[in-house]
Amino acid sequence: MKNLDDLNDLQLDVLREIGNIGSGNAASALSTMLDRPVDISVPKVMILDYNEVTDSLGGPEELLVGLLLSLSGDVTGMIMFLLHKDFAHMMINTLTGMELENFGNLDEFSSSAIREVGNIMAASYVNAIASLTGLDINISPPDLCVDMVGAILSVPAIYFANIGDKIIFIQDEFDKKEDDKTSSHILMIPEMDSLAKIMTNLGLEL
Repeated sequence: MKNLDDLNDLQLDVLREIGNIGSGNAASALSTMLDRPVDISVPKVMILDYNEVTDSLGGPEELLVGLLLSLSGDVTGMIMFLLHKDFAHMMINTLTGMELENFGNLDEFSSSAIREVGNIMAASYVNAIASLTGLDINISPPDLCVDMVGAILSVPAIYFANIGDKIIFIQDEFDKKEDDKTSSHILMIPEMDSLAKIMTNLGLEL
């Protein structure tokens, strides 16, 4: 495999199933963090190019909170956890008890809370892969930024330019209570040799 375009239907289905399991784990983690029940709809797991991801996130000028984590060990690459403002507001307000007014002025306490959310949520997906494949996967502490979609996506676009313009895009919708829904997005970008290793360990032919 040279890039994600080379994946066949069966391999794509496997990635979707990994996304489903990871999303279920993420909902459980979110429920524990918030100390309240959290339901999750069936996640959308897609292989998209960067322009399609940009459109799905609201356009290049949409302001998001982004957390970037590097993967190491048996699987290398990166994973990005993207939060819309309403989701980030909810998490900060619930975890810190403070009303955040301006994302441009995140204090260290709020930043730490968001980093912890990103770390736990991203680990939900990484642990799903590790559990299914038996691979040892580590994640770095998350780097946090608040910026427009175009600027945030420029990081993986440049870093992974050599393996094509497709990424694994997972959209989750969480239902915290009646008529109270919020969404988050996971971008999974494994190196191609790591993706091949995942498929091989799952018993799929390349």
